[in-house]
Amino acid sequence: MPIVAVDDTDSRDRGMCTTYVGVRLGARLEAAGGRISRRLLVRLNPAVKHKTRGNAAVALHVDGIDAAEAFRIVGETVREFAAVGDPRTSPGVVVADVGVDAGSDGDAGLVDDVAGLSKRIPDDVASFSRRALRERLTLAEALEIADRRGFRHAGFGTGGADGEATPGRGRIGALAAVGAPAAHDEWTVERISYRDLDRCGTPRDVDDESVFAAADGAYPTVWDTVDRGTGEVVCVPNAPGPILHGIRGDDPDACRRVAEAIASEPVERAATFATNQGTDAHLADGRLGDLRDGAGYRVTGVVADGPETKRGGHVHVPVAAALDNDASPELRAVAFAPTGRFRDRVRALRPGDRVTLCGEHEVRDGGSDPSGTLKLEKFAVRDLVRTEPTTPTCPECGRRMSSAGRNQGYRCRDCDTAAPGKVEATIERDLEPGWYEVPPSARRHVAKPLVRGGFDAPVHPER
Repeated sequence: MPIVAVDDTDSRDRGMCTTYVGVRLGARLEAAGGRISRRLLVRLNPAVKHKTRGNAAVALHVDGIDAAEAFRIVGETVREFAAVGDPRTSPGVVVADVGVDAGSDGDAGLVDDVAGLSKRIPDDVASFSRRALRERLTLAEALEIADRRGFRHAGFGTGGADGEATPGRGRIGALAAVGAPAAHDEWTVERISYRDLDRCGTPRDVDDESVFAAADGAYPTVWDTVDRGTGEVVCVPNAPGPILHGIRGDDPDACRRVAEAIASEPVERAATFATNQGTDAHLADGRLGDLRDGAGYRVTGVVADGPETKRGGHVHVPVAAALDNDASPELRAVAFAPTGRFRDRVRALRPGDRVTLCGEHEVRDGGSDPSGTLKLEKFAVRDLVRTEPTTPTCPECGRRMSSAGRNQGYRCRDCDTAAPGKVEATIERDLEPGWYEVPPSARRHVAKPLVRGGFDAPVHPER
């Protein structure tokens, strides 16, 4: 049974969607006698510069059709539907005849089915897929692996990769989608409903009240459908493509029920995908001073100075490995303005707080700032500073004491009582230990919502 994968078929300006191309491709494969047992929506490194929006590739597991016929059909489908007129779009396809098992009928076992496929994927393909979440890979490497494994592949359009003239940059993502079952051990689902292509570019007609009602009834199994803090309907995109809404969660039946409960313009077609969305698959454990540009990390340190709100509303906070070491590597963690109320959580940090930060590491200015910036997606408070040194008060009259001179402690000018130095006073904190996250409206596709669980401390989910 071949895996048929496609990537980079959409355009920032002209719309289209790789998942839609995948769904249309699946319909044609089934019309030719095949059966689609799984649809995979695989998110790749969100730091890649040439991505359109979510940097997603699609893979279809097909039974009942050979690889040669599948390759012919995928080529025809991409030529018809991909936004090849955009010079930045560089579609690519890979067909791998690796003999994966057919899945169970329907969507009920979709996630479990994907998790059991790893033994059928070659090790080098699985490794490439894992790296595609955390590195910027080249087309040359993708083609070398595909050719070595005898996979059929093709590129379309005029775009290249990394300055090369060879079209078909999408073969990087397509090969990563082939290897995804062996690269990821956690899967969620998304039910995507599509509008008629003739409506693309026009405002979507979706009843917001019905979305909120459906979301309330299915939470937390179905998540990131709406943002209750801003009143935004998160599941309805703004891009000019064919997606009407996408419902994400941990159970395919629950996602389908939410999608069907939404009042909207006609749904032209719909499909359920197994996906690595909402899993934090892009994050690796890192150490301050040893982070690569363009990769996602979890890193622990100590707040080195008070947070600062800079122009544009972005909140910056410096973090060091330790406060008692002047040579300790520092990192700038930033909560950008679109993260909204999450910035208040960051502003509540104080020097000395111990935190674990999650986000994408970026080095700007040609590398002149080697410590770089971490674009915050979530953070955990490990230890909070609960006291601060303060001038003592007089035990007799209750007034604040004054300095008695350099290294002379403090003295009450009225009562003449003395104190040797400052005292520790309890301070009120607006944070508690545990995990905090950006709101649903600002969440990256691959970032894991706290409500999904599995975190190592108490969670404070955003809804």
